[in-house]
Amino acid sequence: MSATTTRRALAWAHGCLSTQSLGGMLGPVLFLLPDGRQVSPLHVAPWGNDPKRETLPEILQELRGEWPCVPFGSDAERLLPPGWSATGESFDGAGVPHGHGSNAHWTWGDCDDHQITMECHYPDDHPIRLLRRRIVPDQSAAAVDITLEIEVRLPCRLPIGLHPTFRLSPRPGSVVIEAGNFDRVWSFPGHVEPGAALFAPDRQWPSLAKVETRSGLTVDAAQVPLAEETEDLLQLSGMDGRVALRYRDEGFRARLSWQKEHFPSLLLWYSNRGRKAYPWNGRHVALGVEPVASAFDLGPAVATAANPLASSGVSTAIAYGPGQTFTTRYRLAVEAAPMG
Repeated sequence: MSATTTRRALAWAHGCLSTQSLGGMLGPVLFLLPDGRQVSPLHVAPWGNDPKRETLPEILQELRGEWPCVPFGSDAERLLPPGWSATGESFDGAGVPHGHGSNAHWTWGDCDDHQITMECHYPDDHPIRLLRRRIVPDQSAAAVDITLEIEVRLPCRLPIGLHPTFRLSPRPGSVVIEAGNFDRVWSFPGHVEPGAALFAPDRQWPSLAKVETRSGLTVDAAQVPLAEETEDLLQLSGMDGRVALRYRDEGFRARLSWQKEHFPSLLLWYSNRGRKAYPWNGRHVALGVEPVASAFDLGPAVATAANPLASSGVSTAIAYGPGQTFTTRYRLAVEAAPMG
């Protein structure tokens, strides 16, 4: 690794949390429920102590929890179906997976008994100058409030997103995605991982309950983990700024809420033993629950070009002016819920 990962932790009456410098990632977070149970909903990748991880892209080396992606996704050579193109705005560094901040070490700001702050300065030729985030536990609840500030250097249009990743138990259907209100479900226009795609590509459906697969069957994509080994994405457009995961076997619910005017879509990353190469090794089971203003994770050149999502009225990028500071706030909370 280019630098040693450092960590800061914080405890309060309703839990404790950990943050790390690499990627500015938050996780794990242990919440204390009113009935005395402890629950930890965020995912931590299983290779975090493997010496071989130093050969990986920085974003993967100690992958965990939640972090911001500016820009969201990355530019790359891809085969795209009709209606999709990579003719939008791009720049040097747009090929970095989920942006510079996801792959760099953040510096620590004010950290005390009530908050943790951190900053990430971007390269001098990047349209973004820096990211700043503030993580504040709710002293009266099992919840964490997060603020993200984006300071802009140059005028640009960028897809952006948040990247909470949740752990899943091995039993298929043991967690239910309660997605709130949204307009439609979109499937990825290609292959997220060669040989591991599940959902019929470049399609739309009214709900997660019946999503068509490439074999012509349907699956309930709200019941996770899925029974099928897959690596795939679905994007929910027109979100109302809230989603929950109900852990049926553990009797709790994790809630994520955000400003819908900033992130009108929710990207669901189904990572379900579909990737076989190192470090995934066919063992990675997690669900990304990612508020975005983006076209999947296809990067700036696709997100700022004409694409079916944008043509339907869904914002897939945000325009920034030079010297602007963009601020958004979101919240992760847990509560007890019925078993089963």
